[in-house]
Parts: sequence; C-alpha cells; structure tokens
Amino acid sequence: MAKQKKILVAITGNIGSGKSTFTKFISELGYPVILADDISKEILANDSDVRSEVIKNFGAQSFQGKKVNKKFLADTVFSDPKKLKIINSILHPRVRKRIEYLSEESFKSKDIVFVEAALIFESKIEKMYNYVVLITAEKDLRMKRVAKAKKLSREEFVKRDKNQLDEDKKKKKADFIFSNNGSKNDLKQKAVLLINLLEATL
Repeated sequence: MAKQKKILVAITGNIGSGKSTFTKFISELGYPVILADDISKEILANDSDVRSEVIKNFGAQSFQGKKVNKKFLADTVFSDPKKLKIINSILHPRVRKRIEYLSEESFKSKDIVFVEAALIFESKIEKMYNYVVLITAEKDLRMKRVAKAKKLSREEFVKRDKNQLDEDKKKKKADFIFSNNGSKNDLKQKAVLLINLLEATL
C-alpha cells in the first residue's frame, strides 16, 4: 500500500451489527473516534435553524419544550422513506461539516482518526474517507441485539433496517469487512487487526 500521512476511516454497519462495540474497542486502543450519531443528536437539540426546519416539516410535536421528542420523530421518519430523506437533508450537511472540523482537529495530534456513522453508503459520502470498515452480522442476531439493547420491537427493527442499504450491497463497496457473529472478544481481536493493518500503511 502507498504510504499516506493521515488516514480518515469510517466505521459503518446496519442496525444491530455491533459497529458501536467495535468503535468502543478502537477508542480503548487509544485512537480518536468521532460519533456521527451523537453530533446529529446535538445539532437537532441545539441548532435553532434545524429546530425551525424540523418543526416546519414535521410539526410542533417534534419538540417537547426545548427537548427533542425522540419517540415522535422516530415513529414519523422511520415509517416513511420520504420523511427520512427530508430529516437527513436537514441534518447531514451540518453533521458532515462538524465531522470535517473535528477530524482536522484530531489530525493535529494523531495520524489515524475514525468516524462511526450508520449511513455512509446511503448518504453517498464514502469518498470523504480513506477507508470504509463494514461490521456485519446475521439478521436474526442483529434483531436480538437490538431488542435487548434498544428495546425496539421486531416491527420497529424491520422499519429501521429497511431504510438502510442491504448488507450484501455494502460488502461490495467496503474496504474492510468484519463479521460479528461471535463473541465480543472475537470482535476486539478484529479491531486490533484493523489497527495493525492501518498502522502498517503509515
């Protein structure tokens, strides 16, 4: 592989794949990780322009006082691809800008920076990254994990999963693919392997 000075790596995967667990291991190994979902939540909660846009498109129920009405918004957008597209068009450009800023800041002290984001391929932003890492898992296993961790019903899982690109299509686009059908320790070893592979390119 050609040597490069700074590497920006996306970690993605469909709901319940274990991308957040994988990301946690990367962070524990001492590498900066930017969480797109957290940035998105922060912007939704604190950006007054975003708040106005969301209310205009989805109604005043989108907020309870100053707080985001998460359940209402989730029920509204995940059941309608058009509405999901609208909220993504409001949030994604701002999230991308913030990721660009935070990654530049992290590169001042580190050579490899990671970004965890669910919708890399769906948003067609894979070119922002030097590498895209895909975490995969069997659908039934993903559903069980989500039911346990997020308390989502089978129906809610199916709705959210449908809004994500099929895993097989993502596999054709990803640079690294790690399956997560085993133990957490297996996944941790894969995180170590990824770090070793990336460090070898510096």
